[in-house]
Amino acid sequence: MSGTPSDIRIFGIRHHGPGSARSLRSALDAFRPDCLLIEGPPDADALIPLVADPAMVPPVALLVYRADRPQTCAFFPFAAFSPEWVAMRHGLAQGAALRFIDLPHAIRLVDGFGSREAAPAESDAVPAVPAADEATAGTPLAIRRDPLGELAEAAGFADGERWWDAFIESRAGEDGDVFAAIHEAMAALREGADTDSARSADEEAFREEAREAHMRTSIRKAAREGFARIAVVCGAWHAPALARHDAKGQVGLDAATLKGLARTKVACAWAPWSYERLATASGYRAGVLSPEWYDTLWNHEDRVAARWLARAASLLRAEDLDASPASVIEAVRLADALAGFRGRARPSLDDLHEAAQATLCFADPAPMALIRRKLVIGERLGTTPPDSPGTPVEADFTATCKSLRLKPEAVAGDLVLDLRKDIDLARSHFLNRLRLIGIPWGQRRQARGRGTFKEAWFLSWQPEWVVDLVAASADGGTVAEAAASRVRLRAREATRVAELSSLIGTLLDADLAGAADDLIHALNDRAAVSADVFDLMEALPPLAELARYGSVRSADTGPVLGVVRGLVPRAAAGLNAACQSLDDEAAASAMARIVGVSAAIALLEEPDLSTTWNEALRGLADQAHVHGRVVGRAVRLLFDGGLLTAAQAGDRLRLALSRASGAAAAAAWIDGFMEESGMALIHGGTLLAVLDDWLSGLDATIFTELLPLLRRTFATIPQGERRAIGEALVRPGESVTDGEGTGRYFDAERAARVLPILRLLLGPESLPATTEDAS
Repeated sequence: MSGTPSDIRIFGIRHHGPGSARSLRSALDAFRPDCLLIEGPPDADALIPLVADPAMVPPVALLVYRADRPQTCAFFPFAAFSPEWVAMRHGLAQGAALRFIDLPHAIRLVDGFGSREAAPAESDAVPAVPAADEATAGTPLAIRRDPLGELAEAAGFADGERWWDAFIESRAGEDGDVFAAIHEAMAALREGADTDSARSADEEAFREEAREAHMRTSIRKAAREGFARIAVVCGAWHAPALARHDAKGQVGLDAATLKGLARTKVACAWAPWSYERLATASGYRAGVLSPEWYDTLWNHEDRVAARWLARAASLLRAEDLDASPASVIEAVRLADALAGFRGRARPSLDDLHEAAQATLCFADPAPMALIRRKLVIGERLGTTPPDSPGTPVEADFTATCKSLRLKPEAVAGDLVLDLRKDIDLARSHFLNRLRLIGIPWGQRRQARGRGTFKEAWFLSWQPEWVVDLVAASADGGTVAEAAASRVRLRAREATRVAELSSLIGTLLDADLAGAADDLIHALNDRAAVSADVFDLMEALPPLAELARYGSVRSADTGPVLGVVRGLVPRAAAGLNAACQSLDDEAAASAMARIVGVSAAIALLEEPDLSTTWNEALRGLADQAHVHGRVVGRAVRLLFDGGLLTAAQAGDRLRLALSRASGAAAAAAWIDGFMEESGMALIHGGTLLAVLDDWLSGLDATIFTELLPLLRRTFATIPQGERRAIGEALVRPGESVTDGEGTGRYFDAERAARVLPILRLLLGPESLPATTEDAS
């Protein structure tokens, strides 16, 4: 061990900042450290050498997860412009010792760490569980979570990202002295946050203190090992705290902080990542607003404005939009001018955005949205070496594909499954599970031929779905676990019973019985307190169909029938009250739901449910102040169900068409009664005559007013039925039914014209002896 004290330098950086990365690269080249300590999970130290593998192409992420519960995990994304990535590449190239020094996740993922259920709350890792409610956080906590926001507010910027971009990322050169300025600014901010007397009781503050204690301990350990030049790369917020590593009494304080912390077993893996997930918009708290723009800054420092605007023009031309070289030159000049007006050395992203909007997009937001998606956020995907450890869900996906003989290929193809075969049934389950985690590898198609055992899929694999597989590790250790977890989350977020009912069939298709049981319990609980009768009614048809026909996948649909038996009485009890005071649009929606529930109950063929619902319809049909369209449909449903005779329906029709009801209300009643079917008029005895008399008795003004409404109603009736109604009105004495109630009419005169031809074709012996030749 050398007796010379180690030269320790701390570099506070912005995670995923090209300006920070460029300054860090310059500083490391000048300092030439023999030991690099990087803020990151020490559990993954063994994976650092893979950074030098040519097959490792960022963006990538380190995944650290509990071995016994993979969904308890944290992601640490890296891009080519991430300072930590630059530090690792530099250390590997120079042969320096490389270590991660953050608090191990073997501690942080323990249940109860920090007096709350384990959750990776680091500023640079993607949390696998929701963060604490920031709305109730005090000012010191807000400063710790977004220190750049405080500086931005003081400087007059909208947010910390734009302030940092203007002063750090978009500046020219590789000035290493910027770290001293950052250190000074963070020290001032921390001084304000640390003066809060309640800080020691704050859970997040304890986790932060434990992290910093471990980082200081790691620095002291490296110094004891005799390294001459130690470079510490950490988030800018932590730099002042780590500078106290050799302060008097700090060793004892850090030891006390770390003493007795429980541990659990964890595993680590490299995983592909994407710029879309690196962006702040994805929910990643340490993300950046513009990953692709930062990539451009990192790789093309010289004349970055011209390069970026040229790419924008090329992108627009690829979409058959005008973007001439002259427009690009004008955009570059405008961006440079805007930067000069604002006192910047070179154009920022805001300057380029305004220039492109004015000269390339002509103030049209659609092309700008395309530029933002492609050139601001970006669609770049990373890759990892084939022999690197994979994530749990990736491993399960690969094993399942192999066992089911499915190959993830970009070449599209059709797949027809016979669900009576075990392997095809398993394939169907697998494809449905992938859809639940946001990977639509298979799209359902209409299967040709008869039989419900056939299922047709169109398969087309997209490379970016690898990242979605990796992200699914935060929800479970297998595809099935992740799918079930995603559905449970959607169930917790659902606000309507109908949303929950639509998920049940999907769960049965995916063979996720456990999640289906949880969902059914949630649906029952939500229905028990729901005051929205129409929501309950909307949930019934899909559940009834599932309960009646079951599933060719042999899933147990008994619990679904139990849900239906609970929903029908609730819907029936509130039907009359729900249908009061409806306008035309709401009445149409209510009528559609009533029809749907009636069809669902008829499908189940359960007398008790039918009785309950029909009583509700009777009550609705007797309402005098409910919209006529709803009442008319209730009467029609009772008539079609044989609960009202033609005479009774005729009495209700006369009452609805009486002058006291008003012409508009009468037209609405007819609309509800007749929409999409005129069979009631054909077979309803006197119903057609009652309607005809009412129309004939209208004066010219009211008839002209109601004519469009009546034409709309009759337009929904099938053409054959409209013709039969017309013939019954024109020649009521000559038009008779075929006697079987099918609605077809027999015209004796027209039939007689074909008898001679039939006699020639079939012979006289084929005709009855009583048949006379009408000719």
